[in-house]
Amino acid sequence: MDQQEFFTVHHKLTVNVEPLEKDFTLPSENIFISEIPAPFIVASEFSQVDSLAESAMNELKNSDFKHLIQLIDHQNGKLNLLLTFMLAQQDDESIRSITTSFGASQFTYIANEELAIGTLARVKLFLDHPAAAIYCYAKVIECTEGELGIQATLTYSLLRDIDQDLLIKAALYQQQKLLRQRSKERQNQ
Repeated sequence: MDQQEFFTVHHKLTVNVEPLEKDFTLPSENIFISEIPAPFIVASEFSQVDSLAESAMNELKNSDFKHLIQLIDHQNGKLNLLLTFMLAQQDDESIRSITTSFGASQFTYIANEELAIGTLARVKLFLDHPAAAIYCYAKVIECTEGELGIQATLTYSLLRDIDQDLLIKAALYQQQKLLRQRSKERQNQ
């Protein structure tokens, strides 16, 4: 995977990080794809449907199809609720942590123990918006003691392009949310 730089946002996401043995080698692309839990694949597909539904609703807003827009929105809400439930079943409490920041090229999380630079890990990132989850492999590039404890930064070593796109969307959504919040705070001053 080409390690392009993407911006990161400070945001808390649930993450499962499973550090792997020193002699672990990354699987081939085909084996990696076969390892991805089915709900993660479904989440990616739902996310694409979600984008299409949003586009369709935007096109219909200028017309007299208010009931159709409400129906699409309602069905989309049901799909997202079901998806959130399915993904919650994939969260492993024994390796759960919280990110302090994330982006499409790396993430930082609060680790239970110090990790050696170069350590590979199997990772599950659970996104809020779009409702999705990412299964990937990542490598520790930094591990420091911080205010919140041990903070480990990992870059993605094996990540599907579609999942990188989801990470970009999620980071942009959080950035937009933060900018709106700052704008409102300035207006209220």
